[in-house]
Amino acid sequence: MALTRILLNISLDALLAALALPLAVWLAAPGAWPPPLWWAAALPGAVVALLLAGLPVRLPQQYWRFAALRDLMGVLVAGIGGALLFGLGLLLLGAWMPPNAAFPLIHAGTLAAALLAPRIIGRLKQAHRVGSASEAPAQPVLLVGTGDAADLFIRALLQQRAPGYRVTGILARRPRAAGRRIHGYPILGGFEEAGEVLDRLREERRLPAALVLADPDLQGPELEEMLDIAERHGVLVKRAPRLTALDPAPRSQATRRFDLRPVAIEELLDRPQVPLDREGMARLVQGRRVLVTGAGGTIGGELARQVAALGPSHLTLLDHGEFALYGIDLELAETHPGVPRRAMLADVRDAARIARLMAEVRPELVFHAAALKHVPMVENDPLEGLQTNALGTRVIADAARAVGCRAMVFISTDKAVNPTSVMGASKRLAEMYCQALDKQARHGAAGGMRCVTVRFGNVLGSTGSVVPLFRRQLERGGPLTVTHPDMRRYFMTVREAVGLVLQASVIGAEDRQDQPPELADGGIFVLDMGKPVKIVDMARRMIRLAGLRPDEDIEIRFTGLRPGEKLFEELFHGQEPPRPTQFAGLLVATPRTTDADQVGQAIDAIAADARAGAAAPALAQLARLVPEFDHNPGG
Repeated sequence: MALTRILLNISLDALLAALALPLAVWLAAPGAWPPPLWWAAALPGAVVALLLAGLPVRLPQQYWRFAALRDLMGVLVAGIGGALLFGLGLLLLGAWMPPNAAFPLIHAGTLAAALLAPRIIGRLKQAHRVGSASEAPAQPVLLVGTGDAADLFIRALLQQRAPGYRVTGILARRPRAAGRRIHGYPILGGFEEAGEVLDRLREERRLPAALVLADPDLQGPELEEMLDIAERHGVLVKRAPRLTALDPAPRSQATRRFDLRPVAIEELLDRPQVPLDREGMARLVQGRRVLVTGAGGTIGGELARQVAALGPSHLTLLDHGEFALYGIDLELAETHPGVPRRAMLADVRDAARIARLMAEVRPELVFHAAALKHVPMVENDPLEGLQTNALGTRVIADAARAVGCRAMVFISTDKAVNPTSVMGASKRLAEMYCQALDKQARHGAAGGMRCVTVRFGNVLGSTGSVVPLFRRQLERGGPLTVTHPDMRRYFMTVREAVGLVLQASVIGAEDRQDQPPELADGGIFVLDMGKPVKIVDMARRMIRLAGLRPDEDIEIRFTGLRPGEKLFEELFHGQEPPRPTQFAGLLVATPRTTDADQVGQAIDAIAADARAGAAAPALAQLARLVPEFDHNPGG
């Protein structure tokens, strides 16, 4: 079939070359006509000259209907080259030539025009082809964004037989572009003029059904302002898909659609991409045995994904939850089948089981993400939180150190700073133990295992985050429940958080000249979380992103602080001011430390009280160890 197409192209181009030559002769010298025998040799010669000139630009292999600018430039080159070759042949053979020195240029112009015309007509027909009429009329949309993104979107829309959207105008990033056109569609104004443009379209009864964000860089405050403007005018906001993104192939031709997607809540964070030391991460993980605790959770699962991508010699996934562990193991089997791995059900509090497991696996790198993280749940069962978060961390650290592990990375939380909950205080106690072990290792104590502690706030979409809760409440039609109108939290995407955890691991686990000096004194890494976000603002954003109006379509209800909750989370204690590092996205703090043996004995005492069900002495001991613990069990 392909050969047939190529032969057809050669035949058509040959015919066009044969037709262009008489026209060029007539244009060059209307009164001088060559003898009949001249045509017998000249017409085949013109065809051969064109085919030879067309070989370098692959003229016979072009698809006329999909001819792009690059293809048309090739046609132009072939036309000019063919005319010059033909003229050179006439000159060398001493054959008749029109008495006009400009004949080669005239021939080149007519030949190029003859070749270009059918290709341009075919391209225009392809761009404006019409298919079966759709039952639903095309929705009028206002395109937000100029340049390549808008160009690609409009081109893709023109390719559809029955498009679901109809562009009525464009909003450009720069206001001075107003009045110009892209593919015939007018630029109505700049981004900051969106309100005025929509007001004008409303007066003209041409208000679009949606604003389509074609600009992938439109995020953060600028995007939120666009959402506010659209909400005031009752217009939806949709994000155009990246046309080079790869999706699963459709099962049938009928399922092929050009769908817009809702704006994701993550796009409103406006967090710049932090450059990461990928080579250092690969150097740390590649070819080593790695164990991830809490691998079925949000953070542990993302750690497992990113570690698997770095090529460990073996990856052990550990979790107490059977279904969560099964899920991440199945996912890695599909995405990284070449990475040897093992999924193990275990409780981090079971010292004997963990010691046997560590002796069997002998990990060189441990990421400890297992924890009880939900503040109200731990307030309901504080002794369970103490055993998992404090004792479990000690069990993992001690077992890893006993088998000669190179480094353990402990995932902490902003709730460990000035804690008002048992969950936060238990994580602070775990931080203290890891700090003490790391300080011992850095000062030459036996064992030598580095303990890298990384502290950060909420990650979007995690099991304990408000985002999944708000989504469920939206699906039920509301209300969205917020504990307090002034409640604020730090937010970060899980992928970014885990990338920075790996970055901190590279710095903390290796002896480097650029290491922050605070690490020698038990310093811990703190992720730069940006500015805290009001939870009620997050709720309003999610309602707007769903195409609804806060307090009108969906109610926001305030329920009061829950046990152990704070209005504002903190990343640093007052006695540990943040210090920047030379690594983007990472800060370092040096909270107070104590002797590892003393902290270990205290954790054992608290665990013994917890196993005995003695809550009062366990919490009293916790308060002595973490003097900034200001328990707020009543909310």
